[in-house]
Amino acid sequence: MNHELMEVLQQISDEEKAILAGRHTIQKELYTNSPGFIIDSKKMLSEGKLIDIRPHTRFIRFPKHKHNYIEIVYMCSGTTRHIINGKDEIILGSGELLFLNQHAFHEITEAAQNDIAVNFIVLPEFFDIAFEMIAKDNILNHFLISALQRDRYEIGYLHFKVAEILPIQNLMEILVWSLINHQNNNRKINQTTMGLLFLELLNYTDHMEQEKPDQYDNSLVITILKQIEESYRTASLSQIAQNYNQSISKLSRLIKRSTGYTYKELLQQKRFSKAIQLLGRSTLSIEEIIAAVGYDNTSYFYRSFRKIYGMSPKTYRKANNQ
Repeated sequence: MNHELMEVLQQISDEEKAILAGRHTIQKELYTNSPGFIIDSKKMLSEGKLIDIRPHTRFIRFPKHKHNYIEIVYMCSGTTRHIINGKDEIILGSGELLFLNQHAFHEITEAAQNDIAVNFIVLPEFFDIAFEMIAKDNILNHFLISALQRDRYEIGYLHFKVAEILPIQNLMEILVWSLINHQNNNRKINQTTMGLLFLELLNYTDHMEQEKPDQYDNSLVITILKQIEESYRTASLSQIAQNYNQSISKLSRLIKRSTGYTYKELLQQKRFSKAIQLLGRSTLSIEEIIAAVGYDNTSYFYRSFRKIYGMSPKTYRKANNQ
């Protein structure tokens, strides 16, 4: 990287000076006002900005945190060690890139003075031009969609080992330079440069590693979905939690993360789907159908049915049996 840029990035920040003077913790108030450690884009970006860079804080372990934006880490020199979701360890070498989903938990071990990493803080709308420049069916597109959807989590990170790929290194240097040296048409230049970077990265997906899904967690989700499908009348998340020695809260998170729906919503969808079948194909009374699909609260069923279908079960049956 350009010598002048490296001189800027190597400067010791006020936060780092405090650490070197004896402070043993990150200054959390620089990153968030929330009780949990979710780094806030409003703390990182000035008003109206969609992207900025910030050198990674050295000389201290950066504790587990999340972001409410997409983070891209570019290693300018040295190495940093990243731990994603408490299980995946990534050694980021000079010239390498790490894309982080905003839903992923992230921590970084202590970096030394010559370990220079640049954190790109990026809001979703910054990627509009990049989206237009790349095809729809590729890993970067899937990653961004997963990152931007609040209730879905598919890919926690992408690690590109592209230190030897000159066009990518040139584009990263252009982005860093542009974000340090403000100029006219800065936003459009940066957005287009990001699009070009994406196009180059897609040529080198063989140099990429991504988060591997947790197979045990996946099997739990499949078990829950199978239970809903086959035993919707008596299905119970608490029973599965007990059988597999898991907490209900963990199973609830897995279901929400994998499907975008809560357990209650999935169960309701299945029960009402079966109720619709019975209304159209059986001579059972509505009360018998309510019991057959697993509800003992008839007033709840009637309210929910009307909310979903815009009419009562009786009206639905009449309209669909003519």
